[in-house]
Amino acid sequence: MSYIAKSPWVIHYDGSSCNGCDIEVLACLTPMYDVERFGIINTGNPKHADVFLVTGSVNEQNKEVVKQIYEQMPEPKVVVAVGICACSGGVFKQCYNILGGVDTVIPVDVYVPGCAARPEAIIDGVVKGLAVLQEKRDNMVKGIDAPAEEPEAAAEEEKTEEGGEN
Repeated sequence: MSYIAKSPWVIHYDGSSCNGCDIEVLACLTPMYDVERFGIINTGNPKHADVFLVTGSVNEQNKEVVKQIYEQMPEPKVVVAVGICACSGGVFKQCYNILGGVDTVIPVDVYVPGCAARPEAIIDGVVKGLAVLQEKRDNMVKGIDAPAEEPEAAAEEEKTEEGGEN
């Protein structure tokens, strides 16, 4: 089976935050930083996204939204938590409705700390996320080829079990 590579598409979601990190994410799209030079495209549809970029902490009201976006994304997918709020809850951690960072509801692959995270750090985190994404893609391809080897391994296990019983 051949694998067709495409440019990584990023979906951005803001949890409960001060929007400082959101401004920095938008700065990454400006000509000064030009994140598109890496082939990264910003999308609003989770069904097209490869990278889930989350800013802000997770609270009781948005935890289901975060889960839904994550579940709608096709495999393989990468989650990048941007800013200290997304990493651990930040200054809002002690609030009554804050659950904490994004990793309290979905698995996170890359953490980008900062308050607010600088555009350079965000770009570095997304590029690291792309390396994780490529690793996951490679594992998926290996996983597709692996079932052909499993029947042989199963046959050997049966022989071992039969030999052990005699």
